[in-house]
Parts: sequence; C-alpha cells; structure tokens
Amino acid sequence: MSVGPSVVVLDYGSGNLRSAERALARVGASVTVTSSYADALAADGLVVPGVGAYAACMEGLLSVRGNELIGRRLAGGRPVLGICVGMQILFERGVEHGVSTDGCGEWPGTVSRLEAPIVPHMGWNVVEPPVGSELFAGVESERFYFVHSYAARSWSLEASGPFKPPLVTWTPYDTDRFVAAVENGPLCATQFHPEKSGDAGAQLLSNWLKTIR
Repeated sequence: MSVGPSVVVLDYGSGNLRSAERALARVGASVTVTSSYADALAADGLVVPGVGAYAACMEGLLSVRGNELIGRRLAGGRPVLGICVGMQILFERGVEHGVSTDGCGEWPGTVSRLEAPIVPHMGWNVVEPPVGSELFAGVESERFYFVHSYAARSWSLEASGPFKPPLVTWTPYDTDRFVAAVENGPLCATQFHPEKSGDAGAQLLSNWLKTIR
C-alpha cells in the first residue's frame, strides 16, 4: 500500500487540530500534528488551521516561529494550506474591536468584520470559484461550512513572483461579499472549514493533496 504525502498540521495553540488530522488522513495523507519547526519545514505539505481571535492566533503562531516557517516553505515552493483564521493571518493585518494586528503579510489587505445584519456568518454557503480552480475541481457547485465574523473583503494582488495570477474564490453573504479561498502557487487557503464540510470538503482536501509534488 502506497503512503500518501506527508502533511503536518501545525500545532500553535489554535485550530481544530484533530478534525483536520482525521479529514486529511481520510483522503490519504500521512498526517502529523506537531509544533516542531523542523518537522513542519520538512513535510510535503503544511496545514495552518486557526480559530478564535486574530491577535491570539498571531501570538501563538509567532511563539512557534510559524510566520518564519510559512515564509521559508513558500520561498522553496513548498505547499501551505491555511484554514479559517489560518487563512486570515496570511494577510497584512487584521482589525478586531478597533485593534490592528500585523499578520504574516503574504498577501496585501486587511481582515475586517463582516458588514451584514447577522454576524457571525455560521453554516453552509455556496462559493464562486474562478475558471481553472484546482481546489474546487468537481465541487464547484457544492456548499461548504463557515463559522466566522471577520474576513478579507477585498483583493488587490494580481500576480506574485514567478507564479500565475492568484485564483480567488468569493462567497456572497447577505449584503456583503468576502474572499472564501485563494490559490496562489504553493500558498492556498480557505475561509471555510473543509474538515467540517463533509464529502465536498474531503474532495477539496484531496484536490489539494494532488497539487503536492
């Protein structure tokens, strides 16, 4: 029996670690949950989950040198997948309750509170993936599970180094609209929780694994 690609789920004190571990194992990954910098750097793929407040997630990430880890992996073209707040911290900054916190700065932009009558946005919602999306192949019309009050509500990056222009997936929510996923060379992220999104989420994670070389 062949062994799937090695994937580290980064343990930095935030995220649905075991849910992510089980979901990735389900689609064939060889998964380790760890805060080890060396192990996370060496893995075929790195998953950065995240729940809760932006500032707390960044504090936890910095405590395990996660920002440096993400940067080093991307510099070598090694895949990283951010989930929920693990996606949000990839942007330049997050603003919660009037407090601005610096993020990893991999993408320009600010994560801010949704502008909709009901917040948080919780439950199943559709996505609007662009043509050519690898993450959403076969699940373009499916619903995914969201639970969040903040998101990136604009996108300005058109190209990144030697990579193709980023593919940005959007989701409408009442009177607002936000970035639901990004595919940007070796860096991918989802605002929703694929590990909680049933068969559609499993297919998306399987699609991500296929991009790992």
